[in-house]
Amino acid sequence: MIVKICGITNLEDALFCEQLGADMLGFVFYNKSKRFISFDSAKKIIEGLSPKTKKVGVFVNEPVEIVNLYAEKLKLNTVQLHGDETPEYAFQINHPVIKSFRITGNFDFSTLEQYKNTMPLLDAFSNIQYGGTGKKFNWEVIPDRLKRQIILAGGISAKNIKFIQDNIKPYAVDLSSSLESEPGKKDHEKVTDFFSKIDRAQISTNKIKFKYGNK
Repeated sequence: MIVKICGITNLEDALFCEQLGADMLGFVFYNKSKRFISFDSAKKIIEGLSPKTKKVGVFVNEPVEIVNLYAEKLKLNTVQLHGDETPEYAFQINHPVIKSFRITGNFDFSTLEQYKNTMPLLDAFSNIQYGGTGKKFNWEVIPDRLKRQIILAGGISAKNIKFIQDNIKPYAVDLSSSLESEPGKKDHEKVTDFFSKIDRAQISTNKIKFKYGNK
């Protein structure tokens, strides 16, 4: 299981998460987010990270040209689309794509099949924001056939990571608010506690091979 920590806004937090075993670090380029980071700030952080750490840019309904430009200039490994982007939009991205889906009780999981060659991320639905709510959805609605193929997000913490590893076994987990002292600032004790609860035998730290992507 891969660990992605999102909402990185400073080098200290990035290096700490990297040191403890985060495989992927996420940078939110959505200016309405409490965890928004500018291009220049992200660039400085990324330049200080290990080449083995996967860098993910999170975008919400941005023009395709902006997304591709950021991904190229920042040398992002992956683009995460966290808005209302269509399959046609995702196909125009020049890097591997993670597409997020906000899950409700009647969510149609066949929607995922429309997004060819993308990695699905399942998160909790909110009427007021596109992610980072810290709330979980009903994981029981996830079809068994998809559990090992998804990135699971929303309400994941040290308290439930063992349950997730033992019962859902997703490809990856994505954490943000549960590891913070305030939006955009990681609580290093919470980060340490989280990694101490993980079954290391189930982690492929820094050995990720992304086989998805349109290009």
